[in-house]
Amino acid sequence: MVRDGPWGFIFLLAYIGAAIYFISASDHSFGGVLLGLLQAIVWPVYVVYHVLVMIGA
Repeated sequence: MVRDGPWGFIFLLAYIGAAIYFISASDHSFGGVLLGLLQAIVWPVYVVYHVLVMIGA
């Protein structure tokens, strides 16, 4: 039996928080909101990239 429920809830909260952040930073047009939702999906990629740049990898 797999018990991934708590992690799924944490990831859902992280997505909602990122979506709120990116949508509030947009111009509130349809395209801006859509782009904000897409950015909320891939924001961990930005974090990993910038951490790797900072450590010189």
